[in-house]
Amino acid sequence: MNNERPVRLGILGCSDIARRRTLPAALKVPEVTVTAVASRRADTARAVAAEFGGDAVAGYEALLEQPDVDAVYISLPTGLHHEWTVRALRAGKHVLAEKPLTDRYPDTVAAVRLADSLGLTLRENLTFTQHSLHDAVHKMLGEGAIGELRSMTSEFGFPPLPAGNVRYRADLAGGSLLDAGVYPLAAASMFLGPDLDVVGATLRRGAGTEVDVAGDVLLCAPDGRTAHVAFGFEHAYRCAYTLWGSEGRIVVERAFTPPPDFRPRVRLERADGEREHVLPADDQFAGTLTAFARAVTGGGAAARSTHVVARARLVAQVRDRARLLGDGWSGGADGR
Repeated sequence: MNNERPVRLGILGCSDIARRRTLPAALKVPEVTVTAVASRRADTARAVAAEFGGDAVAGYEALLEQPDVDAVYISLPTGLHHEWTVRALRAGKHVLAEKPLTDRYPDTVAAVRLADSLGLTLRENLTFTQHSLHDAVHKMLGEGAIGELRSMTSEFGFPPLPAGNVRYRADLAGGSLLDAGVYPLAAASMFLGPDLDVVGATLRRGAGTEVDVAGDVLLCAPDGRTAHVAFGFEHAYRCAYTLWGSEGRIVVERAFTPPPDFRPRVRLERADGEREHVLPADDQFAGTLTAFARAVTGGGAAARSTHVVARARLVAQVRDRARLLGDGWSGGADGR
């Protein structure tokens, strides 16, 4: 690929997150340009193309046949990610898929292996990992701000969603673990390492739903450090993590979904007092698109695949080992 021109991006699905965050960020990133938009509804594709650029295309398969599309951004319900990721890769397209990459660990492994075998870039759009906030926290840890890190907690939850929301549909891989739980699980991996093990978990099914609406997980690293994460669709909004060390704590609010103009605040708590660090604003969606485009043009196809597989393994362990709470569970867990 000619590294001097932008990556020509096709949009597969016009979800709320695509229209609110990903596509506005794409307009800021010179390394990408939107060239085609496909949706189930022709009028939706036309409206999104009119706002963000590119041609409206009738159907997902037709978009994959477009010769002027180098890569696709897949913003479909989770249960459709694997099918269309594989189709896109086999069509010779690089792929940026909304999180989680797939809803089953074997599918994630298979998709990563396929991308690697074809020399294509495959990334998961878990954008918070690209925010500079977390680099700043890592630097504080490295400088000994809280001594030795012992454990962490992390939470991501929000109030119930409107009836009929796709996250309540089991046939499209809905549920709080895949939608909200992946954030604190990824945060735990970010600070305690990728080799975490699930030593206890619960998943609770909501009344009148076919999916989990809340969960808690206890994780352990090989060196004995632990993390407790909680998530769900039935909470007052919370989006945070806390790192607890031998000499203090680091508390991060708005950890996973800060707006692009938001200046994060990191609170350092020690015996000698509390200090608040106000960090620069950052657009994590633009950062993710930039990193994806550079991987495409620079040949970094497998650069982050190990992180994606590690996160999928943790999700599979939660499903496998969780105590299932609430009426209607049949016992056991799928997706391993």
